[in-house]
Amino acid sequence: MRLRVDYRASLSLVGTVLKYLVAPLAFPVFVALIYGETIIPFLVTMAVTAALGFGLERLRPDPDIRAREGFLMVGVTWLAVAMVGAVPYLVEAHGVPLVFDPVHPESTLANPANALFESMSGFTTTGATVLGDISFDSHTRGVMMWRQLSQWLGGMGIVVLAVAILPELSVGGAQLMDAEAPGPGIEKLTPRIAETARALWGAYLGFTVLEILLLYGLNLAGIDPAMTAYNAVAHGLTTMPTGGFSPEARSIEAFSAAAQWIIIPFMVAAGTNFALFWHALTGDLDRLFEDTEFRFYLGVMASLTAVLAGILFVGAGFVGQVPAGETYDAAYLAEYTDRVVMQFEPSVRQSAFQVVSIVTTTGYASMDFNAWSAPAQYVLLFAMFVGGSAGSTGGAIKVVRWYVILKSVRRELFTTAHPDAVRPVRLGGRALDERALRGIYAFTLLYLVLFFLSVGVLFLDAARVDLGLSVLETMSATAATLGNVGPGFGTVGPMGSYLPFSNASMVFMTFLMWIGRLEILPVLVLLTPEYWRR
Repeated sequence: MRLRVDYRASLSLVGTVLKYLVAPLAFPVFVALIYGETIIPFLVTMAVTAALGFGLERLRPDPDIRAREGFLMVGVTWLAVAMVGAVPYLVEAHGVPLVFDPVHPESTLANPANALFESMSGFTTTGATVLGDISFDSHTRGVMMWRQLSQWLGGMGIVVLAVAILPELSVGGAQLMDAEAPGPGIEKLTPRIAETARALWGAYLGFTVLEILLLYGLNLAGIDPAMTAYNAVAHGLTTMPTGGFSPEARSIEAFSAAAQWIIIPFMVAAGTNFALFWHALTGDLDRLFEDTEFRFYLGVMASLTAVLAGILFVGAGFVGQVPAGETYDAAYLAEYTDRVVMQFEPSVRQSAFQVVSIVTTTGYASMDFNAWSAPAQYVLLFAMFVGGSAGSTGGAIKVVRWYVILKSVRRELFTTAHPDAVRPVRLGGRALDERALRGIYAFTLLYLVLFFLSVGVLFLDAARVDLGLSVLETMSATAATLGNVGPGFGTVGPMGSYLPFSNASMVFMTFLMWIGRLEILPVLVLLTPEYWRR
């Protein structure tokens, strides 16, 4: 059987991307030097990445990329990047004989399955973690910054970044970006696809820098002393990619209400189609507010926020009660068993923060929503399936697909009452092709089928190792990894971790994060015989 795919060309481009991945590793090296920490984990990673990159690149000096090679290249790139991204965790955990001792010999990242899970969670911007102890006593600041940086690199897309800066990828860049871009497709903003990639990354970088400055400004103004320069950079690197990794064990709960209000609009921006910001910056501001998907996206978040705020405000949102005059943080909630009535501002802020965080798949937590009641948690579980806009850094199914499905249902109701009517489904005034509609139906159905099958796999494996997960915990863990959301409920809640899962479940959820980030089809197509046969 002759192969229909030039796998050497695909692997050669994977090597090119890996070769240039050495450059971002300089940033955690810089951080480690500032704090007087060892840089050995990053030097080892640089050597491994460069050797692997140059070796693969030699397979095909002048690669020719078509659609098939593009799918293979993108899928393997994300897998390879996650593998080399795990090297700093493993080196830190095990140390290098005769050079330095392990920073923390009992580190959970000493297990290769855990290290790969953490790395894949970073690059796919999932935010799920296996770190049982998130502190600088267990991990160096340099390694923790690499953890944050991996999310920023994966947010807009490793391959999109490569297309933007590497001339050798500009020819086949359109196919590569289509295979990697989150959502039904990516809008070509400029005549040249490399310029489009640079425009998207330019907007992404601009928002990141602005958020870092605003967050650190809280520290300079004396409003939030906990928001140090390190924390401002760390959270700027993980908000815009909708990542959610935080160097603080309590996530955003560790910071002031002002910091939480600043982060909310940046999470909203991260879940918005970045092409709209490009149009706004080039003078077409009306296009942002006239966009149908954007208005639907804001409407969904506003509606869920209102419902959740109402649940919290009337006192039905918690399983614990805080005495009058006391605070309502997680420590108090753990001591009481009745209802909690939140004041207006906290109820709105907590609701808005958690809804936006879950819908955009950022995964931050402003408090431990494990303490919330079942109705409040089911609102968040529903939000896990919504997702951000197409062309954003958000995961899950995406709001544009839900909008089109609702429009399709409405059309079916109309044509049932009027059998002779011809009524196309429109998006922003443009009639959608029936083939595009079938693609949206197929993806959504495949996503839901894969979700329920994965729930069964994780539930059975949890029973095998006597983990004792509830159905809600298993569903949330599956939705959080497949949709790149991050935290779930119960054991995998915002203040917990995925550490209790077995190695088999850890590898399976790593697979879910991988295919979820690439929207399932580009990965599953690689498993079909028709893809490979001539």
